[in-house]
Amino acid sequence: MRISLAYGQRGLQVDIPDKATVLRPKEAEGLLDERHALQQALRHPLGCPPLREMVRPQDRVVIVFSDITRPMPNDRVLPVLLKELAHVPDRNIYLLNALGTHRANSTLELETMLGADLVQRYTILQHDAWDERNLVELGRTSYGHRLFVNRHFMEADFKILTGFIEPHFFAGFSGGPKAILPGIAGIESIMDNHSYEMLNHPKATWGFTEGNPVWEEMNEAAKLAKPDFILNVTLNRKRHITGVFAGELQLAHQRGVAFARQIAMVPVDAPYDIVLTTNSGYPLDINLYQAVKGMSCAAQIVRPGGSIIIAAECRDGVPDYGEYRKIVHEAGSVEGILKMISQPGFRRHDQWEAQIQARVLQRAQVYVYSDYLLDTEIEGMLLKPCHNIEATINQLQKRYGPQARLCVLPEGPQTIPYLKS
Repeated sequence: MRISLAYGQRGLQVDIPDKATVLRPKEAEGLLDERHALQQALRHPLGCPPLREMVRPQDRVVIVFSDITRPMPNDRVLPVLLKELAHVPDRNIYLLNALGTHRANSTLELETMLGADLVQRYTILQHDAWDERNLVELGRTSYGHRLFVNRHFMEADFKILTGFIEPHFFAGFSGGPKAILPGIAGIESIMDNHSYEMLNHPKATWGFTEGNPVWEEMNEAAKLAKPDFILNVTLNRKRHITGVFAGELQLAHQRGVAFARQIAMVPVDAPYDIVLTTNSGYPLDINLYQAVKGMSCAAQIVRPGGSIIIAAECRDGVPDYGEYRKIVHEAGSVEGILKMISQPGFRRHDQWEAQIQARVLQRAQVYVYSDYLLDTEIEGMLLKPCHNIEATINQLQKRYGPQARLCVLPEGPQTIPYLKS
């Protein structure tokens, strides 16, 4: 059968055996009138008064938005949000890019994400996790970690978080408190939250919030930062908005998580020998670092000793910024990565991505199909190059035998499979 994989901006057509299992998110129709649904959610929010009534004309408002690596439809969501704040002068409204530890976005990228009109009308702030002058300490979490958050956000009279909710590979679900930590937190706070010990917890994985120390600390951080309002959405594979969750942080995010869980989490009866996946296409497959999520998603249902094939465009490379590549190269092996990262006192940017990748590689070998990565780059990251997906599937089926089980996740981590057992 011929299927379309979410790959880059155009997709990728591949032929797979007819007996393969194809798993997609449960079909969620996009809202018929997104603008009206957003407007109604802002005027009838969960757990608080309407947004327009909460914000005074003289207030300094900071709105946190997701960066280029996230498929959040900022260009469709933020205009509706800002219209509800029409009584506030443009000069009093600041849009804060929640970069976490990612690179700053270019003007062209911002215009693509937000729309040229918003970039011209409002002051855009790009969070820098390393800029101590623009961080404020809010105390310690119950895990003993110091929390540093963006100064512009904390000094605002009214603070709004936006984002989208989907399963996350170690925070359980995105959206809600993730806009604070790691979104606009200091590097030391992010390093603590993403440490080896925190990620090594069995519940620091897809779909878990309660009992997941990573998410629970993120939630504590959000409570300390005290956002006044959140606007989160859920999306389908066409990036259509399927649900809008606005209002008080805890209530709105919980409602959104419950909705996302029903759509994205798919049970399977038994593990597979081969899993073909993606990283949900652009912008999520912008680099190999992000593609680790797709690998982790597939690892949930691949058998020990099995194989994962991931199709990820990676137009931004490994990438060159950050320390993900350096850690993997220096460690030189799966065992080396885990030994390095687990050393007491070890703290390096991007260690969490290397840790998750090593965990995947302990279970299965990973083949990477990419139009932008060289074979030497892929091999240097302890992965295997794939030049033809059909040929690689055929090769692996011969290796595992005629009864080899193949599963395909065309939308990547938009579908989170899990073993019923």
